[in-house]
Parts: sequence; C-alpha cells; structure tokens
Amino acid sequence: MKTLVPVLGDQLSLSLSSLRDADPAETIVLMMEVGDETTYVRHHKQKIAYILSAMRHHAAALTDAGWTVDYVRLDDPDNSGSFTGEIARAVQRHAPERIVVTEAGEWRVVAMIESWETVFGIPVEIRSDDRFVCDHAEFEAWAKDRQQLTMEFFYRVMRRKTGLLMDGKQPTGERWNFDKENRKPAKNDLFMPRPHAFAPDAVTQEVLALVAERFADHPGTLDGFAYAVTAADAEKQAAYFFEKALPQFGDYEDAMLTGERYLWHSILSPYINSGLLDPLDLCRRAEAEYRAGRAPLNSVEGYVRQIIGWREYMRGIYWREGPDYVERNFLDHHRKLPGWYWTGETDMHCLKEAIGQTLATAHAHHIQRLMVTGNFALLIGADPAEVHRWYLEVYIDAYEWVELPNTLGMSQFGDGGLLGSKPYISSGAYIDRMSDYCGKCRYDVKQRVGENACPYNALYWDFLVRHEDKLGSNMRLRMPYSTWAKQSAQSQKDTRAQAATFLQALDTAGKDGY
Repeated sequence: MKTLVPVLGDQLSLSLSSLRDADPAETIVLMMEVGDETTYVRHHKQKIAYILSAMRHHAAALTDAGWTVDYVRLDDPDNSGSFTGEIARAVQRHAPERIVVTEAGEWRVVAMIESWETVFGIPVEIRSDDRFVCDHAEFEAWAKDRQQLTMEFFYRVMRRKTGLLMDGKQPTGERWNFDKENRKPAKNDLFMPRPHAFAPDAVTQEVLALVAERFADHPGTLDGFAYAVTAADAEKQAAYFFEKALPQFGDYEDAMLTGERYLWHSILSPYINSGLLDPLDLCRRAEAEYRAGRAPLNSVEGYVRQIIGWREYMRGIYWREGPDYVERNFLDHHRKLPGWYWTGETDMHCLKEAIGQTLATAHAHHIQRLMVTGNFALLIGADPAEVHRWYLEVYIDAYEWVELPNTLGMSQFGDGGLLGSKPYISSGAYIDRMSDYCGKCRYDVKQRVGENACPYNALYWDFLVRHEDKLGSNMRLRMPYSTWAKQSAQSQKDTRAQAATFLQALDTAGKDGY
C-alpha cells in the first residue's frame, strides 16, 4: 500500500513511530519547510536556522537509510507555506493510499492533521509519539482527582517506571531529590567546560544565507552560529557533557556568572526536543556515569529530574489543560514587556546578561529564564501571554508543549497554582547570592529605595501587596507577608512609591514598542 509519511521539524528521529513498520519500497517520506511555521511567532534567527539545517541533514540521513524522501524547501517557488497545503501537493504528486503520521507536539498542528482525512479523502493514521516516557492516557490517569499536580510525585512515578536511579523499590541514595545540594554559587576561577562549537558546513551556510535574507526583522543574530545539526554531532556534544560537565553540573546548575553562557549545562535540549537525541538514552547514560563513580549522585539525579521529571510533566500539563491554557491570567496582568527584552539594552546587569546571551545564542539556562527574565516580568505585571510568546520566540529549544507550561504556569503563575505552589519571585538578594551580576551593576542590590536602588527590591514587595487578596493565604508566602507587616508605615509607603515610579518610567519608555 503506497503510504505518505510526513515528518515534522521536531521529529528528526530515525526510529519515529510512523516509520517503524513501513516498507521503504511503498513509502514516501515528506519533509516540509513552510512559512507558517517560521512566522507564527517571530522566532530567533538561530532557531529557524537550526531547525531548517537539521531537517535538511536528517533528510539526507533518511535517504542514506534507504527511504525515499520528498523534500520541500522554504524557497521553493511552488511552496504553499502551510503543512496542509504541502500535503495537498504531495497527494497530487504521489497519489498515496493512506497517510501515516506521528502525532504533533502542539495543539495548532494537531488540528491541521485531524482535518486531513476529511480534506483529502484518504485514511490518516495518527500514531503516538513514543519518544516520551509518559503517554497522554497515563498522565491523565495520574492527574485525575488531584487538586494540585505536584511534579515531585509525578517524577517518582517516572523513576519507578523507568527504573532510573532505583535500588530495588527504593531510590538510590535513599532520597528522591537532591535539589538542596544543587544551589551553590560559582566562582570565576573554577575550570569551565566549553561545549563543542560546530563550524557550519555547506548545507548550514546555505540555510544561514536564506534566514539572513528572509527573516532580517526577527530577534537575534546569526553571527557565531555553532549548533550541531546532525545526530552524530549532537552525540559528540552529549559525550562531552557526560565526561567534562556532568560531574559538577549538580553543584552549580543554578549559578550565573557574567560572560559565562554555559557553565556546566549540557546544551542538549535543542537536540532532544527536535529528535536528534533520545532523552531516555541520555538519562541511562547519566546514571551509568554515577554507577561507574565518575559523577556524583546530586548531579545525575538533577539531570534525570529535568528530563523524566520536568520535561515529561510539562508535556502532560500541556495536553491535559487544552489549547485555552494560554489564555489563563490568574493575577490579571496586562503590562507589555519592555522593548529592551528584544535588544538587551538595559542598565540592569542581570537582565542585560541574560537577554544579551539569549539574543546572541538563542540559549539561556533555566535559572536565567526563571529568576532573571521571568521573575522581572512577573514582578512588573507583564501579560503572561506576551511573556509566553517572547520565550517561544527567542529560545532554540522552545516548542509550545514544553515552553507554555514552563512560562505561563511555573514562571508567571498564570494558572493560579495548578503547576506551582507559589509564584517564583525574589528580590535582588537571590540574584546576588547565585551570581556575580549585582557587583557589576549600576544599581545597588542592598538598597530598596532611592535613585540607585535595585528595581527588583521594591518591585518584590509591591507585587506581594498588590496581590495580597489572592496570595495572602498561601502558606509558602506567610513569612514575606509577615515581614512586610512588621515594617513601618513610612517604609511601606516609600517602597511602594519607589515601585510606582519605576513602573511609570517603564511604561513611558515602552510606548515606542520594540
């Protein structure tokens, strides 16, 4: 039976479920670069370049493996610009008797795929994406009847299911979570591993030229593009991480240093999320490093938790909560993000560093995202939907299924606590403790009011006061609310006036957009 198998840009795995039992002699693999996918938000230039180059290299790998690949380039003059339009053209070219596709990762693409059988009048088989540990039904069964979907408990289920870091029925080290050991600030004089930088080959250079011409108004720069775009090179990056960075990853995974973009992080999430690397395989290899005595338990557990804990949990939340999850705004926040989120031109050194490296590389690690850019957006009352769009635009590993719950739920508390038990907010003290940013800033992290006061400080208290009606009964915020209540009336007045002045200046400066 002649079969058309569409392979999407985040399905770059040779073991994809839609290909698993296919007959290469009867199968046409369709890969499509379409305009809709590059512009539904203003994706970072390096993100577009990475995906297009990885797709082209994957098409070559499929051909080498014996598949017939029909590849549609973005600059093909007949390109319709959409998945459905390209399926229509492929159906005309190949007259398939059926379409087999691995389920898409985002609601908007699922809606397209579900229409194909009606539109084209041929059977469409949608297969589950078994590159994940937890399928939709399993997550729904776990979440059913729970008032709060606490990740820690889900993570334990995934540990038991996979057997990762388990000694019989007990967690290795007699603890499930070693997060308390993973909060050390780093020093500049420590050895820093340097991830591989891959020189663009001819295929990538062609893509970079296309992106530079076609997406000149998108965020970021293409200068210094150095990502792996093949499974083989992604594997080289993984091997380097396990040998050089994993041993100290746990200790310093929350640390931030000026000018240090990667520290001990793996930089593997782009390759995992697009399909070049297998996440469960990476977890098993990390465990093997611990069993062999080459990496400590806190590092390995922290890494495993990010993948079979947070990553799987985010996917479960995304599919369970539905396409209207993006509209939730528990705190009723509507302020626009400052224009410098797209330029990095701000006097706040922590934000300048995090946004600057984001624009330069399409990468920042989780604490820079959560406790610098996300924390600031939450404190100023930015619209969570706009914050979501920004994160989806600028990060190379951002796909809506993983980015939206992380941003709207965890970072911006837009779902009112479904995902996190309290808002992730802090004054400048947290950033000062976990980085060297504050010592290089024109603002004084020790001051709450005054011309040179760190903006995070007054904004932190102002946020708590503004939302006391919704957050005052939160047990995890009992201490800061108690601390605020003990401050003098004049101190409280000065703090709120400081925050109001800053927000007014922010709004005035932001009227010109970005």
